[in-house]
Amino acid sequence: MLKAANITKNYGQLSVLKGVTIEVGKGEIVSIIGSSGAGKSTLLHILGTLDKADSGSISINNQQLNALKGRELAAFRNKHIGFVFQFHHLLPEFSALENVQIPGWIAGRKKKEVQAAAIALLQKLGLGDRMDHKPQQLSGGEQQRVAVARALINQPVIVFADEPTGNLDSKNAKELHELFVSLRNEFNQTFLIVTHNEELASMSDRRLHMKDGQIV
Repeated sequence: MLKAANITKNYGQLSVLKGVTIEVGKGEIVSIIGSSGAGKSTLLHILGTLDKADSGSISINNQQLNALKGRELAAFRNKHIGFVFQFHHLLPEFSALENVQIPGWIAGRKKKEVQAAAIALLQKLGLGDRMDHKPQQLSGGEQQRVAVARALINQPVIVFADEPTGNLDSKNAKELHELFVSLRNEFNQTFLIVTHNEELASMSDRRLHMKDGQIV
């Protein structure tokens, strides 16, 4: 599903990624762990096309990403990649249902189709009675589940999660990881997760440890 080879990234004199190679199979949940500054989030952002590597190659679902630029790359990201971040990044003026639909609208899908899919996802994630609530009316755990639904609305081939439990208490953090596992089991959804939480990472199929810009 995901193949990346010899990924490097420098910021001035600082070498953040030092030739990282990684593969993730379809339906796999892989966690990347390691201390702050190891390069985990930088790697995730590059794999998710939010940032650009200095060198190396990336393919997702057999599409070489190095060949895509500008709008073509943005369209690929919107259609094939889902994101869940530590901070939910929900738009405060929109309801939960509307927030989930936004990537579908951007993709140009029919509004009725996107709305039906969003309702089904929110019901699946236990938010059927919270769909009309604005983000500030939802708990942290509920907001993060809305963010997960938004990540899934375009049926991405892979979801990248960057410290998705960083703002959650231990109960909600455990529930979120259990949700990832259930989504994998039911839909064969692929996840790559950056986390500091080794206990939660142990629920993944594989744990990769990053240190000093390399997977060790």
